[in-house]
Amino acid sequence: MKICIIGAGSTYTPELVEGIINKRDTLPVTELVFMDIDERKLNIVGSLCQRMVEAAGLPCKTELVLNDYAYALKGADFVLAQIRVGKLPARVKDEKIPLKHNLIGQETCGIGGMFKGLRTIPVMMKIVKLMEEYCPNAWLINFSNPSGILTEALLNYTNVKMVGLCNVPINTIDSIRRNMNLPEAYCEYIGLNHFAYITKIVDNGVDYLQKALQEGVAGPAMKNIPASGFTKEQVAAIGAIPTCYLEYYYFKDSKLEKLKKAERTRGETCMKIEEELLEIYQNSELHVKPEQLSKRGGARYSEVAINLVNSIWNDVGDIQVVNTLNKGALDFLEDTDAVEVCAYIGKDGPKPIPCRDINNDHIKEYIQQLKAYEKHAVKAAIYGSKEEAMRALVMNPLCGDLATAEKCFDEMVEAHKAYLPQFNKEN
Repeated sequence: MKICIIGAGSTYTPELVEGIINKRDTLPVTELVFMDIDERKLNIVGSLCQRMVEAAGLPCKTELVLNDYAYALKGADFVLAQIRVGKLPARVKDEKIPLKHNLIGQETCGIGGMFKGLRTIPVMMKIVKLMEEYCPNAWLINFSNPSGILTEALLNYTNVKMVGLCNVPINTIDSIRRNMNLPEAYCEYIGLNHFAYITKIVDNGVDYLQKALQEGVAGPAMKNIPASGFTKEQVAAIGAIPTCYLEYYYFKDSKLEKLKKAERTRGETCMKIEEELLEIYQNSELHVKPEQLSKRGGARYSEVAINLVNSIWNDVGDIQVVNTLNKGALDFLEDTDAVEVCAYIGKDGPKPIPCRDINNDHIKEYIQQLKAYEKHAVKAAIYGSKEEAMRALVMNPLCGDLATAEKCFDEMVEAHKAYLPQFNKEN
């Protein structure tokens, strides 16, 4: 089996390698290719990953590939994508510029998240085109943000076999199981990436959702979110357990104030953490994932990604939460809408589990609104359409005002000009 990691210079990559080593008994990885466009980071991170493979005694050929997609992709069975177009400095712009316009700046939500999508979709489209030529049967497992919008774009505008991933679901579900003392409970997870709810907690045929709502059970906070927190009464009013990113939508004003008062943005913090990690990674004696990696927001990334690869390769048929086409799972959305739901995972990829009896109109309508935003955002990215971008932003609860959205949009297009060729073609 050949696995190709695109964006292998990411400091998260040792997580993936650890996951591959842990699954050595069921995943016969014989070739592991690390590809990136950043030579310094590729050499530092890639060398650590090679040492990890060697120390584990994994019978696997490893290779570092600089800026050669075609060579890296050739014959791959799985392509793991974790790219950041414009790197962390672009993320910082996504965070800072909206704040000037009194809008939330965040890498996956609101106008900041949309711009990350506008930069990333065209690059992912190019990668998929190369996959069609060099590894036409490969699965693309995408962890790049915004995962839901990328899934919406790639599954509706290309023919690639692709699954989008996020670590929020596994952390949320495990936290709820611990809080409820129900380690085996099935948690019905519905919505879109970074906009999802738990609508059932079923153990031995009994649904414990109402009990959880009465107790005010909520998902864990993420390292990259300044927590506002839901009260017990608020969770009960919503009628489902909100995941952590929903804090941006339900507590928009307080989130905005916290972001404005923060000493530095999350992106700036990540830049500092990244440099510290790269320094640690350069130690030639190091051949395991360092503990400091847990300070970044991608906890359990390896577990999620490699479990998915394992389930597809071995046709396991277990349940995982993924980003995939709806295919009737949520009857209030189109079949072709990308959603984040529980699915059975086997050799043919995800089979979404139908969610029946969702009688909560509030969450259905809110999800529909966000899905409308996502679809317009994808069209904006693919066609380089400012009109579609404006339609997207007025649908997004974190923007709303057309005049403000337009001013911020124009400033961000200028700031990200190097990575938005689709919006600069007439200039």
